[in-house]
Amino acid sequence: MTTPDPQTIAHTDASNGQPTIEVREVWRTYRAGTPQEVHALRGVSLQVPEKSFMALKGRSGSGKTTLLNCIGGLDRPTKGEIIVFGQAVAHMKEAELTHFRRSNVAFIFQSFGLNPNFSALENVELMLLIAGQSPRQATRHALEVLDLVGMGRWKHHRPDELSGGQQQRIAIARALANQPRLILADEPTGDLDTATSRDVLGLFRRISAEQGVTLLVSSHDPMIRDYAEGVIELSDGQLVGAA
Repeated sequence: MTTPDPQTIAHTDASNGQPTIEVREVWRTYRAGTPQEVHALRGVSLQVPEKSFMALKGRSGSGKTTLLNCIGGLDRPTKGEIIVFGQAVAHMKEAELTHFRRSNVAFIFQSFGLNPNFSALENVELMLLIAGQSPRQATRHALEVLDLVGMGRWKHHRPDELSGGQQQRIAIARALANQPRLILADEPTGDLDTATSRDVLGLFRRISAEQGVTLLVSSHDPMIRDYAEGVIELSDGQLVGAA
């Protein structure tokens, strides 16, 4: 592993495609209710190649979540540029940003975020109905992505009837439902045991290879190195390594 200056661009050659994500000298500073500034990101620059599965590693508080939120348009950098699919997301107006996310980006979180009163099928269908699909189309597409992640048999089960790994697979199916070009996952295996984590990471690798989706997955789990095509490391809001 190399350890470049945190101010330089960490270009990872996980694929020969054009970068899906370009982060250029990004800072994110918070006041935290006091005069003292907190620098969650400190001049981070990196690139994520198209159709790759990349890992974002670092301890809690390293800036992983803040960076993912800025890339996905859930937060805005204090300084710097973030280019996703050739578009400067940090400078978009809210309406533009909402449309961009719905058309291109999906999020997966550690907490799954499933509606506990809905079945697996209904959780996925809801995203498609919100996107404007007819009920018939939504059901058909939801069944397709549930089968893709190996959850077709459990389509009528509610989240409390499923294991943590099964719930995360439903969350992945929901993320895939609108055919995103980019998936951002924040500690998606944080609440899972080792065997289940391996299953989920293997699924991510297969999705990237077979569906042509770019995945950027944050994790402090060392086993992610066995699955991701490249690893970007953060510490105290700075880039400390890329391999």
